[in-house]
Amino acid sequence: MQQIIMRNFKDLVSQIYSESPVSLHRPKFDGNEKKYLVECIDSNFVSSVGQRVVDFETSVAKFTGARFAIATVNGTAALHISMLLAKIKPGDEVITQALTFVATSNAITYSGALPVFIDVDRDTMGMSPLALRKFLESSCEKRDGVIKNRISGRRIAGCVPMHTFGFPCRIKEIVAICNEWGIPLIEDAAESLGSYVGEQHTGNFGLLATLSFNGNKIITSGGGGMILTNDEMLAQQAKHLTTTAKIPHAFEFIHDEIGYNYRMPNLNAALGCAQLEQLMRFLQIKADIAKKYAKFFQEFPSIKFIFPILGSRANYWLNTIILESPAERDAWLAYTNANGIMTRPIWRLMSSLPMFKNCQHDGLKNSYWLESRVLNIPSSVPDGLVTPIYA
Repeated sequence: MQQIIMRNFKDLVSQIYSESPVSLHRPKFDGNEKKYLVECIDSNFVSSVGQRVVDFETSVAKFTGARFAIATVNGTAALHISMLLAKIKPGDEVITQALTFVATSNAITYSGALPVFIDVDRDTMGMSPLALRKFLESSCEKRDGVIKNRISGRRIAGCVPMHTFGFPCRIKEIVAICNEWGIPLIEDAAESLGSYVGEQHTGNFGLLATLSFNGNKIITSGGGGMILTNDEMLAQQAKHLTTTAKIPHAFEFIHDEIGYNYRMPNLNAALGCAQLEQLMRFLQIKADIAKKYAKFFQEFPSIKFIFPILGSRANYWLNTIILESPAERDAWLAYTNANGIMTRPIWRLMSSLPMFKNCQHDGLKNSYWLESRVLNIPSSVPDGLVTPIYA
């Protein structure tokens, strides 16, 4: 039966995508990208100073509803600076999920802190508020206004949930728990540009949030990231730290603290501006492709096509299915990739990687279950589409 389903899936993919082989998620450049890049080159402003950086920040802030957006060279840099802005220090601990891209945990370690991994929910693949509360109540305590891990004795300095593949996690519940315990929350919204909880865009629920504009994201600036915040002071600090902590001056070079050369170049921002103009079209087309996939998989109850949970909207950055067993997942991986259709498994759990294997975790039951069953399927905006056709 699985062989028949896989062959029919191959036929469906060939109806949607004309390319061969079919990519998992590749960029789409059919707007003003070349025009804006040429204008940028002609202006001679190609590095971290230029009008397109300002334009891109302003446009992203407007789209997401955040008060402030600060462009960075990539999403990892945005996360690193967010850790510093949240006053996460060496020797602290930061709660996050093991089911995530490695950048999340890397950024925590850049600040000198250690990640603590808690489980995710199966339906969102994002941090479980129940697991978060259980960990805090069973393993942590408040001492003089500081949250301490009773097992390690370290300060719990932050919490970083992730909106996996653009599907919003139960962020409102997570925020409520963090507020109750007095823990700063940083949203890893790298994959969720265009995703909402109610009418609120992801990235607007915590103290800070980050986006990624890597080449495989829903829109790309080639390389790039963004810090989102509604706090003006944090926004000013973010811009200062990402610009080598240089005090503005007409000709003097004075730096008042350790800073980072993390500002996005104008060239990347020019590309990002052109991409952002097309985002609404991309979102609609991707939603229509998701409907096509959902209709196909509803005929096969053993395969679960992931939808956003009630009350949220996903950008469908990467369409995702959950197979019934690890063996079936592996069979799908082998068949599709051998037949020119790129699919991929979810990331290896951070707790299984050598640099994080000694970090504390809560057993990660759902995370292990998902790790062995999740499959991402082609999700690019197809060639030749000007308006959505997959109703």
